[in-house]
Amino acid sequence: MYFRINDKQRSECKTITSVLLLSAVMVSLLSMPVQANQKKLKNTSKRPQPDQSIVFKSTPQGDLLINIFLPENVKQGEQRPAIVFFFGGGWVGGAPTQFYPHSRYLADRGIVAFSAEYRIKSKHKTSPFECVEDGKSAIRWVRENAARWNIDPNRIAAGGGSAGGHVASSTSLISGLDAKDENLKVRSTPDAMVLFNPVVDTTATGWVAGHKRLGDRSNELSSIHYINANTPATILFHGTADTAVPFENVERFQKLMKTQHNRCELFGYEDRKHGFFNFGKGNNEDYLDTVSKMDAFLVSLGWLSKP
Repeated sequence: MYFRINDKQRSECKTITSVLLLSAVMVSLLSMPVQANQKKLKNTSKRPQPDQSIVFKSTPQGDLLINIFLPENVKQGEQRPAIVFFFGGGWVGGAPTQFYPHSRYLADRGIVAFSAEYRIKSKHKTSPFECVEDGKSAIRWVRENAARWNIDPNRIAAGGGSAGGHVASSTSLISGLDAKDENLKVRSTPDAMVLFNPVVDTTATGWVAGHKRLGDRSNELSSIHYINANTPATILFHGTADTAVPFENVERFQKLMKTQHNRCELFGYEDRKHGFFNFGKGNNEDYLDTVSKMDAFLVSLGWLSKP
């Protein structure tokens, strides 16, 4: 089963969300000193910034940073879930800032959130295979450093959009492509996936541009063809009018997941095109709606308490 979200439903959701948000804001403002209120309001228009940014991997093409968003009031030894986001950009461009809003939101909800760099063609002159390798390195690094960030190593999700969604799904489904100098005893696979208009099929039946770039090797990175009984619970957001990555691809992904008795939720957004979910798109209705459903998905996994 998947859900198509039309404009009427989105409008109703927006009204309810607005009331809840307004109530929360009023309670928050009434409990804050006047100076703190002013500072908070001045910062609302700014894109969230990470609490820390550190090198998680050194490559021949340069160091890669991972940007960390930390929950408040975490007690030492308390194990929190984590999520690692990967940006979109066709394996060619893009930046981790794409998922800073998602990361800050989840950190405020109690999840340790990361937005990772990976090598891309425009900056590093590398191929999609390095993208997947770096995605695996990021998941492994987070799990290997779980105690440092008070993370439960068995509750680490991979998230991403477009080509970043491909990187995220590949960390779960594509075997091999691990960096040889890492501790391969540490698992690089996620325990859940949050995917926004992801590239899941790199063959001729999927993302055409990706297939052209990969050529004879397109099957090797086509994550949809490696779905198995161990694929973790997944939530998908996709526009039905996406001309870059066909909606049919994620419908087929969900069908194959169900065949393996895996949990897979698909939300199809009527008449929405590629990248519809991003923060800053229009009045942010789709951003807010997808984030709300992402939150509910993580609550259902037991990773978050109900808001």
